Amino acid sequence: MRIIADSSCDLYTLDYPDFRTVPLTVYTDERSFLDDESLNIQEMLDYLAGFKGRSYTSCPNTEAWLAAYEGADEIFVCTVTSALSGSYNSAVLAADLYKEEHPDVKISVIDSLSTGAEEIVLLLKLKEIIDSGASFEETDTKIRAYLKSTRLFFSFFSLHNLSQNGRVNKAAAAALNLLNISVIGTASEAGKISVTGKARGLRKSIRTLIQEMKKAGYTGGRAIITHVENEDAAETLKQEIRNEYPDADLRIYPARGLCSYYMERKGIVISCETQSV
Repeated sequence: MRIIADSSCDLYTLDYPDFRTVPLTVYTDERSFLDDESLNIQEMLDYLAGFKGRSYTSCPNTEAWLAAYEGADEIFVCTVTSALSGSYNSAVLAADLYKEEHPDVKISVIDSLSTGAEEIVLLLKLKEIIDSGASFEETDTKIRAYLKSTRLFFSFFSLHNLSQNGRVNKAAAAALNLLNISVIGTASEAGKISVTGKARGLRKSIRTLIQEMKKAGYTGGRAIITHVENEDAAETLKQEIRNEYPDADLRIYPARGLCSYYMERKGIVISCETQSV
């Protein structure tokens, strides 16, 4: 089986023999940044911080997905939420086209209804299910059931790029920057950004994130933290969780280009299993 994700997954590699990612792209009216292994994320963030014009993102086209499918017999695909990107629809269209030419190939395209850290949680579980020897059909059933028992929460200190894309209100984004506070939120069941509150200061942000995890049913299972140039805060969040749940499976990853664009500097995202797993 081959595992494929778009670059919103925040992974470049997975401990799996046949894993690959398909890049999204960040654009301005002057430059473009392909979210592949060669992207200098710090340079992109520096440029965007000083850029006054429009910026936006673009999903992989069907040709990019078709190239990723080539040569595999059984394929699992994980994409960023379809509520905010056309990546899922593009992957589905490519799957339909590919199966017309290769009718024996099996392709499952999974809408994560999320991004970043929650995709990592999903991909790690997908690998475990495949490694257990499950069939394609069994794997598909299990991973879709598992996705319903994971959640994502975030703490963002800037909403500039999200407002540029019409994802959040521009006035709210401007006020956030002036007040120097973080927005706390989650990925809704529909895969949209849902702001749940605000917090002033790192300690309050971390306490709030952990409270949200607990309310969702987290009891010490797997949790993935991603960040944008904020490793110290990510480590602090990890340690606070470890203090309450010593045996928790906790991992930290820096965000790739697409998520760095939306999270912006100091942004933190955490995804966790809930007790219904």
